[in-house]
Amino acid sequence: MYKKRHIEQTIFKLSKSFPVILLTGPRQVGKTTLYEFLQKKMKHNYVSLDEFEIRSLAKNDPGLFLEQYPSPLIIDEIQYAPQLLPYIKSRVDAAKNKCSYWLTGSQHFHLMRDVSESLAGRVAILKLLGFSQAEEMSNLQPKKPWTPELANINQKYSNINLLKLFKKIIRGNFPKFLHKNCPPSENFYGSYVQTYIDRDLRNFVRAGSLSSFEKFIRLCAGRTAQLLNLSDLARDSDITIKTAKEWLSLLEASGHVYLLKPYYKNISKRLIKIPKLYFLDTGLACYLTGWKTPETTFKGAMAGPLFETFILAEIIKSYWNHGQEAPIWYYRTKEKEEIDLLIEKDGKLYPIETKLSYRITDWDLKGIKSIEKSKALLGKTIFISTTTKLYLLAKNIIVVPYTIIENF
Repeated sequence: MYKKRHIEQTIFKLSKSFPVILLTGPRQVGKTTLYEFLQKKMKHNYVSLDEFEIRSLAKNDPGLFLEQYPSPLIIDEIQYAPQLLPYIKSRVDAAKNKCSYWLTGSQHFHLMRDVSESLAGRVAILKLLGFSQAEEMSNLQPKKPWTPELANINQKYSNINLLKLFKKIIRGNFPKFLHKNCPPSENFYGSYVQTYIDRDLRNFVRAGSLSSFEKFIRLCAGRTAQLLNLSDLARDSDITIKTAKEWLSLLEASGHVYLLKPYYKNISKRLIKIPKLYFLDTGLACYLTGWKTPETTFKGAMAGPLFETFILAEIIKSYWNHGQEAPIWYYRTKEKEEIDLLIEKDGKLYPIETKLSYRITDWDLKGIKSIEKSKALLGKTIFISTTTKLYLLAKNIIVVPYTIIENF
């Protein structure tokens, strides 16, 4: 059974303005399934470049390929034949933007450069991750991406169940796990990691380094929700800092990790300060770090970082499903006063703290008090915690149950 994705409405909306839609994201997040479902409504033709003969035609004779598969057309796995992109541009221009091409791509490495060069101004680029909690529960998509100002004292939330929460964190959000006959997570992720390395990275990582790369991604997963220390990461992986940068770029480009930049008044400083590293699927992070059961994970050393990672990923999905980049940062002073997340909107900053506890202490407010002293224009502050009900902690500071993410 097909399960509705929130990004559907964004695709329909952007299709009215852009002749080409490129849907990107990691493997197995449902890009093909989504397009196949929408194909029935939009009456697009469909072709996959996963098939060898079709891929060969697309690479060797792009013009004949587009004659054989006319617009409106869905082309799955466009990264296998970037030679098609200039020909798509020519057809779009000749038809004065009236033809339609929907593309998918599982890896960004060279694809985004090729798309930017060939289809600038003609393509809308969207990013898809696994199911959000709202999608999984079949909740309606909000009209706009989530910000703390949308938290309402009168909202109703699902019951709190921490073991159920950590069961979801370990499972992750790949669509496969919503099927009745879903595979055991360890088998799925073991196959996923091997397929990812074999299919997507073999051309970018030397064959002799593939085992080192697997060690590298395991070490990255163990550092989710932490400040990125490239020197330590390179040392522990037995690789150079230059190689660590390259490999981290591969993980980021393929949609598996997210580098959260710090917030500074001077915007340019955001680009040169240390980011925080997050895995975008907690199930994959748990597999790579060996956390297998909800009970042990909830009591383990990574419980807090995994909870924070889970919340961040849901916020990012809220923006990406609307076709927007997430205006999200973190805040940290030299005195280590920190705020987990900041959302920037209309000149205001909305602080978000994640707290795997129902009790908020004065220590937890240090970052909030610090940013208040900076005289930044602040909106509502949210503590996402394990509280069973929403309540006001102080003026403009609200503590909410983590089940608020079901409204994203």
